[in-house]
Amino acid sequence: MTKVRHVLGISGGKDSAALAIYMHQKYPELDIEYYTCDTGKELDETYQLIENLEIYLGKKIKRLRAAEESTEDPFDHFLEIYGNFIPFASARWCTKSLKLEPFENFIGDDLVVSYVGIRGDENREGYISQKTNIQSIFPFRLNIWSEDVIQKVLAENNLENLTQILQEINSQNNNLNLKPFTNVLLRKKNNNFSQDQKLAQLLGVDTKLFNQLVLNYLKQTNYPLAYDNHFPLATNDDNLVRSDIFQLLEDSGIGIPRYYEPVDFEINGQSVGQYARSRSGCYFCFYQQKIEWVWLYEQHPDLFKKAMKYEEKSTRSWNGDETLAEMIAPERIQSIKEEYLKRLRRKNYNKKSALLLDVLHDTEEEGCASCFI
Repeated sequence: MTKVRHVLGISGGKDSAALAIYMHQKYPELDIEYYTCDTGKELDETYQLIENLEIYLGKKIKRLRAAEESTEDPFDHFLEIYGNFIPFASARWCTKSLKLEPFENFIGDDLVVSYVGIRGDENREGYISQKTNIQSIFPFRLNIWSEDVIQKVLAENNLENLTQILQEINSQNNNLNLKPFTNVLLRKKNNNFSQDQKLAQLLGVDTKLFNQLVLNYLKQTNYPLAYDNHFPLATNDDNLVRSDIFQLLEDSGIGIPRYYEPVDFEINGQSVGQYARSRSGCYFCFYQQKIEWVWLYEQHPDLFKKAMKYEEKSTRSWNGDETLAEMIAPERIQSIKEEYLKRLRRKNYNKKSALLLDVLHDTEEEGCASCFI
């Protein structure tokens, strides 16, 4: 039978690190290949996290680098190709050239199941490869399947097929009570009963039965899982949220990536609050909040200066509406910190939750899944 590869990308963020721990603990029988796409511009804390994970997993994490033949860091190599045009949200050449293309070259034409660390409290699929030989699975969610699979499974013209599959499942498990599940399954979608509602109800009635139904359906297709005899996640009914992710990291001994740790900051010489970085990825990521740029300036001034040099050679700024030089004027730094504190107070955050849980939640869905998960 055709071999199916199982892969998991480590971005350096909390979710992908926690997913590697979770899969190692819960599904040790899966031969998972771990990889990371190195832009050459990550924080030192990211590289340290990857090394710590290698020790924990007892397995090497393969470093993928775009333009391996170049003497420059991958980002610098492609920045020159793009005429010093630094990337931004609607022109993310960095994601395409530094993350997705190295990953797709690593995969080639092999059949692959790719595990993605999107949590149960997030409503997104992420910016992921569209190659047909790659199937994404989301172990942290109650719905582990990708949107394209769900659309095909729950298509109206597939109901008769699903009914037959259910009968086959029932013939192997005579103690199943299929009526509640079948009632939802056969109910047709309309303006008052959307696909999302139908999916939620099916998962609510019997998550494991739904997973088995989908898995059996996939055996009729050319998805990678059609060629894999063993897929233990079909019995998974976990639904992990932010707090579970932090707990996994702490309990494993890996700990929370250091850039998430709150650091005291001052206004006019007085310690008045705390800040941190909300994401992994390049130190100059354009998805950063302005308070994170201030964090970089005050905690990693050498990296901030490098980010400024990139900006000076480009026709646009990292932040869009404000250059880094403008941002670090003393009065502007004070203003950014004061605005940040006001935002925290408006939401009644306390110091502990503001950085590690709540503020992260405000910004973590902005950006590319391939960089931050």
